Amino acid sequence: MIGREAKSWRENRLTFGWLSAFCRLCSWHQADGGKGAGQSKRRLLGEDGAAIVEMALGSMILLSMIMGTLEMCLALYTYNFTSEAAREGARYAIVRGSSCTSLTNCGATSAQIQTYVQGLYGGSSSVSNMTVTTTWLTASSTQPTTWTSCGSTQCNDPGNAVQVKVTYAFPLNLPFLSKTTLTMSSTSQIVIAN
Repeated sequence: MIGREAKSWRENRLTFGWLSAFCRLCSWHQADGGKGAGQSKRRLLGEDGAAIVEMALGSMILLSMIMGTLEMCLALYTYNFTSEAAREGARYAIVRGSSCTSLTNCGATSAQIQTYVQGLYGGSSSVSNMTVTTTWLTASSTQPTTWTSCGSTQCNDPGNAVQVKVTYAFPLNLPFLSKTTLTMSSTSQIVIAN
């Protein structure tokens, strides 16, 4: 009866694969009944723990690729948002030129345009990574039309143009690589309507 119980206990223990591998590694369970010490050396050189090591390495590589893909998707989204922010800033400026009377903030300044564009982020703490540069341009009287900067003055008369450049420093964190910063910028130029 005792032999049968011991055999049953040994069979149940073998059903727990990781426990069985651990016991064999530690030589707690000897299949040869303790006949030879050479058997434990062969067990140490076996492939019992190989699956765990392969799973750990494979998981590390797979999760790194997934995290890298997600980070690059976030960078692409940020670039798209930077482009849209430049367009929205230029649209905001063209309807608030020198002849504007019916909107708030008519005759928009560079500071007002920057506040508007940074407000598109919803007051996020990442606006510190964003710079907005507004330049007013005047058209030449000759054909083809060339645009020249008005300099430090704000020439926001209808027929002139406004150029809004949004630059964003995106912190790129890829697994197993040092943290870097991608500088994304987008420029939008539109003729002032009123």
